[in-house]
Amino acid sequence: MNKLRLRSLLAFLFAFALIAAACGSDSDTASDDGGSSDDSSSSDDDGSSDDSSGDDGAASGLEGTLRVLIHQNPPGVEFFESFNDDFEAANPGVNVEMAVVKADDIPTVNQTRLNANDIDVTTISVTGFDKAVQPYMSDVDTPFWQQLIEAGLLMDLSDQPYVQNYDEAAIADGSFDGGVYSLGLGRTIYSGVFVNLDLLADVGIDVPTTWDELVSACDAVTDAGFKCMIAGGQDGWPVFVGTYGLLGALYPDQAGMVEGLWTGDLKWNDERGLELFDRYATYADMLDAESAGLTGDSAGPRFAAGDVAFGPMGAWMAGPIDDAASFEWTYIPFPGADDAADNQTFFGKYDMSLAVAAETPVADIAHAYLAAFSDPATYNDFANATNYLPTQPTAELSNTLGAATAPILQQGNFAIGQEQLYVNPKGAGQWAIGREAALWLYNGDFGDPVEAANQVQADLESGLAG
Repeated sequence: MNKLRLRSLLAFLFAFALIAAACGSDSDTASDDGGSSDDSSSSDDDGSSDDSSGDDGAASGLEGTLRVLIHQNPPGVEFFESFNDDFEAANPGVNVEMAVVKADDIPTVNQTRLNANDIDVTTISVTGFDKAVQPYMSDVDTPFWQQLIEAGLLMDLSDQPYVQNYDEAAIADGSFDGGVYSLGLGRTIYSGVFVNLDLLADVGIDVPTTWDELVSACDAVTDAGFKCMIAGGQDGWPVFVGTYGLLGALYPDQAGMVEGLWTGDLKWNDERGLELFDRYATYADMLDAESAGLTGDSAGPRFAAGDVAFGPMGAWMAGPIDDAASFEWTYIPFPGADDAADNQTFFGKYDMSLAVAAETPVADIAHAYLAAFSDPATYNDFANATNYLPTQPTAELSNTLGAATAPILQQGNFAIGQEQLYVNPKGAGQWAIGREAALWLYNGDFGDPVEAANQVQADLESGLAG
């Protein structure tokens, strides 16, 4: 990050904020978000004070402690540590206390700390506002983020200027019931395939664009003595996540697919469903036996060794692969459909999303913090540090992943995947989540794809009937 650039920006922003505050322009925001009011007694509550003109905090007019919560993600943590240092340097009256938790702990920690009024800016989700309850669903629980909003624990950011730095889709993802409650800091692709271009050239084949071409390419690669593809079979989940692009290729309308499964208009064992499961089985056979000993984290560096043609993995592995690979590579949508035109979409999710506690006593600092982070130059640095697909229209990834994905993303061909849209009916059997079936076929839980599809549909219907 360019610290001089950031500090100059922060100084400008906060000088402007101080002038605006003196003119009374904060009163509307304060009354809406519960952070501070425009009377003299409340300035002590939000960490600023009219009596601070003689101390260091007067440089920006901000004073107090900002409590920030983020999730464990090494590049992201490193960036925020540096950003926090810069923010404190530009605002000597401010202290940033940052806590880091595991991603799986975010719902519980947010519930506890927001209710205790023990947090100001928080990572509210690493999957966006997902699993929203739809009108056709019945007897399902509302997602945790919705429960926090309806409990009045998150601040509506609709009127904050920095929100407009993000693209419309990202703003929509962080919105609920007419308000904007989170900033989506990035998107993640989980449906693509890393391709070893040098290996394919050595074998004498092109990058596959259809399902049949992929199968033929694998045959050619293995006949030449190389490995076709690998995934983190030891962890399990990377095997089925590797097929999310295959699922999307056959069901490009992922939201429509979820609705169809709930209403009965689609079935896992109808004609198209059986085609999907047959391809799941083929995919499981194409995975090299070495996959069984690989974790999700080790599969990327193993692909980078150079003797594997394809790595069906999330885009988050781009960093480790770029660091270790000595060959040319690219990242493509999974060629799961028969028509190349149907294999032009990346599927994924929104990742890290920041929110502000509704009852924070330092609302002015929280907004200044998010405004500084949301500055396009600073945000661009963040996106490149984390390899998130940018949610600001002016940001670009200046690396191999960015070059590979730009032609697809610039066409608007990014869609939220089924994992973020599907809510399993209560009472459904253990095999009801059909998007995971490639793992079961890989593990040998089912010896036949038709048997697997029939079982998945039966377990789904047991929940729908309840």
